[in-house]
Amino acid sequence: MVVSTDAVKQTVSPSVHGPVRRSGPQEWAIEPTTAFRVNHGLGSRFELGRDERGRPLSAEQKRRFGRLRRLDKRMDARDRRLNESLRDVQSIGENVGLPRYVCEDVCLLMRQAAERRLPGGRMAWESLAAGGVLLAARRAGVPRETDTITIYAKSTHERACAAARKIRIECDLVEAFPPVQTRAVDAVLVELDDKLDARTVLEFVRLGRHLLEVADMAPVGSGTSRIAVAGAAVYAADRLTDGKNMTQAQMAEAVSHVCPTSKSVIARYSRELYDAYEERHGQAEPKLVSDTEREVVSVR
Repeated sequence: MVVSTDAVKQTVSPSVHGPVRRSGPQEWAIEPTTAFRVNHGLGSRFELGRDERGRPLSAEQKRRFGRLRRLDKRMDARDRRLNESLRDVQSIGENVGLPRYVCEDVCLLMRQAAERRLPGGRMAWESLAAGGVLLAARRAGVPRETDTITIYAKSTHERACAAARKIRIECDLVEAFPPVQTRAVDAVLVELDDKLDARTVLEFVRLGRHLLEVADMAPVGSGTSRIAVAGAAVYAADRLTDGKNMTQAQMAEAVSHVCPTSKSVIARYSRELYDAYEERHGQAEPKLVSDTEREVVSVR
């Protein structure tokens, strides 16, 4: 039984359990404990024939250790994918030249993601590893382009960005980690530049950014790329202001030039954003909300 991992000596130690040679018992080395290994590299093995000193087990001991071995195998199956994702993190970090402490921060993010049961459905472990690298690198001040990371990750650009947003929102890290795609609303409006006048664009920029912040806090579409949610935010801004300039199909087509997005995504998340806005601000006019936000920023 390991009482404390800090008490484990990371040096060669003699062992009576090692293979016996003519010169005596073979010395075994204990593997180092690192952030890149599940359970810090410590493991367990159950032998149901004899104990550690070679003495046969009683029937009661065999039943007890059999139950422990079954439980250990179940836990090992849960940790296997996490262990693989930590290896992915280490591989990505080495290939893109990230400092070791950044990769260790990503490992903490992956453990939080595992505790929150984020993997599943369309959100794979590989995507979460890439998304965690994006978040930790940006927070540490050594950001890497998403396309650069996806070269070495087992994920696509879209899924890596979606995973980064899911970790940030579902693990309650909105305040601690900046978003990966900071200018998502601007990227969407660039594609609509020929369809909107300058005054409307400026209005959509202010309200769209505010709605995107609401989407992070509500949350809305946590497992969706920030660009896709930004498209829904711009469409919701169009619904909240006077004059209807865009259709869902036009918005989906414009966003798809940056990130593949469907009309159903725009329809679903714009409705949720509209409801979240009303829940937060009631029937307040968007212009009044924008003016209030600017006043708060100027005071700060």
